[in-house]
Amino acid sequence: MIIRKATVNDIPAIKGIIDTYAKQEMMLPRSLSELYEFTRSFHVCEIDGEIIGCCALQVSWENMAEVLSFAVKQEYRDKGIGTKLMAACLSEARELGVDKIFTLTYAVPFFEKQGFEIIDKQMLPHKVWTGCIKCPKFPNCDEVAMMKNL
Repeated sequence: MIIRKATVNDIPAIKGIIDTYAKQEMMLPRSLSELYEFTRSFHVCEIDGEIIGCCALQVSWENMAEVLSFAVKQEYRDKGIGTKLMAACLSEARELGVDKIFTLTYAVPFFEKQGFEIIDKQMLPHKVWTGCIKCPKFPNCDEVAMMKNL
């Protein structure tokens, strides 16, 4: 198992993983152009040449970044892969000098195990909501906002 930064060659596999969960309305869909644009934000987990998980870290403000597009193929879940992807994103956040990491998620128990706490969505900067317009659940979002102080 290798956790590494994504390359443009990984984007089709990342899109496939995200699309699986987006069809279930468990995460926001992402276009190919959007994924290529944010290639450098992604970490991937690779096993025997196959991309089986992804996680992006996007700086949203001077001291804050968002974990997004966090997913692991169903057959590889509960094997510690998500924890390793999250550790890579948190390490990168520290390197960038970010103080706070947030996410909007349905995977509350996982993020609680990673030290995130539930917060009021109103605590997040308005810039965060630009992606929400693409969501089929907008404006009735039922995702949970969570934050971790580094």
